[in-house]
Amino acid sequence: MNRVLSLSKHCNRAIHQRCETQLQTAGPMASLIKSRSVIRFRGPDTVKFLQGLLTNDIRKFGEPIGDKTANLPTPNVPATSVPPIYAALLTPQGRFLYDLFLYKPPTSDTKLNRTGTGPASKPNEPFELFADVDASVLDELLTTFTKYRLRSKVEIDNVAGEFSCWQRFGSGPPENSSDVEEPEAASVGWGAGEDGAAMSSSRGGNLGWQWFRDPRLACLGFRGIFPSNIIPPLIEADKETDEQNYLMWRIEKGVAEGSTEIPKGEAMPLEYNLVGLNAISFDKGCYVGQELIARTHHRGVIRKRIVPLRFQDNDGNEVVNKVIPGSEVINTASGKKAGLVATALGCRGLGLLRLEEALKGSAALSIKGQEGVKVVATKPDWWPSDWVQDLQQHTAFA
Repeated sequence: MNRVLSLSKHCNRAIHQRCETQLQTAGPMASLIKSRSVIRFRGPDTVKFLQGLLTNDIRKFGEPIGDKTANLPTPNVPATSVPPIYAALLTPQGRFLYDLFLYKPPTSDTKLNRTGTGPASKPNEPFELFADVDASVLDELLTTFTKYRLRSKVEIDNVAGEFSCWQRFGSGPPENSSDVEEPEAASVGWGAGEDGAAMSSSRGGNLGWQWFRDPRLACLGFRGIFPSNIIPPLIEADKETDEQNYLMWRIEKGVAEGSTEIPKGEAMPLEYNLVGLNAISFDKGCYVGQELIARTHHRGVIRKRIVPLRFQDNDGNEVVNKVIPGSEVINTASGKKAGLVATALGCRGLGLLRLEEALKGSAALSIKGQEGVKVVATKPDWWPSDWVQDLQQHTAFA
């Protein structure tokens, strides 16, 4: 049986003790992300509307790409595409509500017509952006954006039936490899570097959707929105795997996603590392909830952060399926509460912990009421060094 499919089935029964180790060596995989849905913003005021609401700078979606698109590529994908943007919508008090991956779809003039003889043409093509959002809060999210719309010339539509969200992850091209060394890593899709789907350039129409590097972190892999009636390119038949495997991959990297893992209306975005995940711009100007974000950022010390967790017994063996989200993590040596488990899957999880407790006293961490379950917290490799240094300096002078 194929290694990845075997892993997927095993994870569906119970993520066993070495699941994450297998993920590290299983090779490139792809998952249909059923926990995410797709909405569409359409209209001339789209960029202005979102710019005043979201944490990131959306204006680049409205800028011309420039002369780089002059050479129409043979495959039906633009020579230069605007990469997706990760952003969040906050409450006026600066608390997290929803996260979004925003994409600008390929326009008709960047693709060949159906005969393959020249650019496609679609007069008066409306401006559109697509967003990959948490499916569990889809209706509420649409209502919230509609409330903010007022007189803006923007249509907001649920297109979850037409499009799906996918993630491509696992071991593959080195993260620091150049686009020349790894053309697939530059902009993989309908033939950008490789025509993995073997699609002819003469088929035009709905083609042009592609993979992009995950806008949060390169180590997360590639992300994309694709029509629901197709399998995205560069996915081998035996490499599609369950979404839980992507969840495990993301947990290992210390990345929370969606309005359940990042509690809606409660979470402080900086504690969930949204700055390090490229979700917040400090140069864009005003947006909903900006005041608290700016004040917290410039104060410079974040005492709690989301971190990867490993659950073990007293002998160091991994403990599977014994911890649930919301469990309290305590430092048994000091008796202090260290934080809470935000996500749990098998023997791994994510926790919002006080860094002083998590990174200095991790040998003494355990689950409250389950003292036989030890918690090992780790600092992700991608964290900026100043996140920990700032805390250490502040603690030294406290």
